[in-house]
Amino acid sequence: MPQLKLVTPIDPNTQEFAPGKAAIREALEYFGHTSFRPGQREALETLFDDGRLLLVAPTGGGKSLTYQLPAILLPGTTLVVSPLISLMQDQVSALEAQGVAATFLASTLEPSEINRRMKALTNGEYRIAYVAPERLSSPAFRNVIAKLECPLVAIDEAHCISEWGHDFRPDYMQIGALLSQLPNARVLACTATATPIVRDEILERLGLPADTKQIIRGFARPNLALRVRDVSGKKDRNSGVDDSLAEAIGQPGSGRGSVIIYAPTRKSTEDECMRIQDLGFRVAPYHAGLDGETRAETHQAFSDGALEVVVATNAFGMGIDRADVRAVIHLAPPGSVESYYQEVGRAGRDGEDAHAMMFIASADMPRRRHLIESDSGGGIASEESVQHKWNLFLELMRFAEGGSCRHDSVLRYFGDEDETLSGCGRCDVCLQLDTGEQDQLDASPEDVTLIVRKALAGVARVHGKYGLGAAVALLRGQKDPRLERMALQTSTTFGVLSQFTEDWLTRLLRRCITAGWVDFWGGDRPVVILSAEGAEVMQGKRNVRLLLPPLIKPGRGGSSSKRKSGGNKAGPDPEIFDQAEQELFEALRNHRLEVARAQSVPPYVVASDRTLREIVLDRPESDADLQRVHGIGAAKAERYGAGLLAVVADWRVRNPG
Repeated sequence: MPQLKLVTPIDPNTQEFAPGKAAIREALEYFGHTSFRPGQREALETLFDDGRLLLVAPTGGGKSLTYQLPAILLPGTTLVVSPLISLMQDQVSALEAQGVAATFLASTLEPSEINRRMKALTNGEYRIAYVAPERLSSPAFRNVIAKLECPLVAIDEAHCISEWGHDFRPDYMQIGALLSQLPNARVLACTATATPIVRDEILERLGLPADTKQIIRGFARPNLALRVRDVSGKKDRNSGVDDSLAEAIGQPGSGRGSVIIYAPTRKSTEDECMRIQDLGFRVAPYHAGLDGETRAETHQAFSDGALEVVVATNAFGMGIDRADVRAVIHLAPPGSVESYYQEVGRAGRDGEDAHAMMFIASADMPRRRHLIESDSGGGIASEESVQHKWNLFLELMRFAEGGSCRHDSVLRYFGDEDETLSGCGRCDVCLQLDTGEQDQLDASPEDVTLIVRKALAGVARVHGKYGLGAAVALLRGQKDPRLERMALQTSTTFGVLSQFTEDWLTRLLRRCITAGWVDFWGGDRPVVILSAEGAEVMQGKRNVRLLLPPLIKPGRGGSSSKRKSGGNKAGPDPEIFDQAEQELFEALRNHRLEVARAQSVPPYVVASDRTLREIVLDRPESDADLQRVHGIGAAKAERYGAGLLAVVADWRVRNPG
């Protein structure tokens, strides 16, 4: 096997290794590429010049090149921390085939083999070494690190260090100690899913400066049609799944590609797998309740093309890189936008048309609330932890409710403004707007406020007693034994919004939940409650900023995969920032990170991304103004208010008028 000779010389002026354009071009060609993908060149230049970088790019977006290329240009051994053992194995095999000395250290290896590889690592025999995070706490590995010449540490799947993110790995908390052992190494943190608050937490946990450059590229998936469909029950959902399968891959055995179906529980995974099998498809289940050998066989069979469909919980997907996935279907919403977009991003990686369908139902919100409250690892989940995870889910439900292009909504959520399209022309919302099927209610701001206050009054009447359905029945003026037991059929709220359908009112109340005005309480059968913010809205003490639901069900009529020509101006979005507003948002983020570091708390404890966005839109000038922002109560205003208001005041000075 040929050994790699390519190493960057020392710059005589700085005594540092500084690769020039020619060396970078030679290294790029060594890996068999003729050009960089979007963001790659900028990432490499930042890494070489600044030594610190947080790179956010989707799976399949070429993140690995940003640490593999420096590894062959810089002397010593580059370390890559990754939780994906199968991916480590694949990348090491590919590097070795190209003449790059590489290895990996993970629990799948025999102790004798680990010892052999660590000895070789100490002797400097590798250019790049992949390390599973659990290895970082090993004293033997720490001893190796003390003797290692390491020019770069790359942290793959860096969002795993976020304690309240969607994929937290406790072993990632060891990375900060690793970096302290290698103070002269460059640091590259890579992730495919990181919102502003998660990016801030990554910097805080790794001990990187607040001004560390962040590059966010490659989230646009214009070949992927995003859709959401509201379903009334299992039969309706089954019909929708069958329609998606037929559109994506046709009949069983057609050879048109594959589909991944994500189910919320192990039982629903098994049940749906049996149903799909009865349709004639080659299908297998995948969830954490299956033994490791069975999961590995399913993973391999899907990767090899032996399966047409996999029905799985979110345990399936890490390391999956099958190019011909024509659809990803969610039987119920996952826990966050991050989880959703990572999972749907497994479709259409060959660049051909694909779609993602997510089904939502009225029971999703209370079910998710119960799962969050009970998912505490055997202990008692803190109130802040529950609220943070609930807010992540509400962000997904805000996306599901629609109102503007789904593609652009996701890109703005991740901060990838450069790739927005002002309407993708493919998602269900854009198609409905194109055909005129989605009509907004002709209502003035005053009308909207009145409708919302009436809806919240319905929730107040059943507060702590019943679920969302009872509130809808009350507002509709429907006969219902629950209402009769409380004598609510004689109340002034009975039938106060009878002009609207049951479906429309359900979606209106869901939007009130995502706004933070309605909440759930009560174990495995949660009931609705009116939040303190909701009570203030109902009483006219707080402004209403809400887009009413369209007059059709989201997702209906959106099955066409043909792209319309041109962009669409898809509905108003109150959270599209101009340049000055984006500057204020970034200033608030920097302040949040500084406060979090000073108090040794996660950034979300100071303020959520949503809270910062509302501050940007409202620009509060006083403590009273600040407390009208979502997520800021009296206690939080007392603790953090002065600093937040100072950031806004400073921004006003720079942006008069």
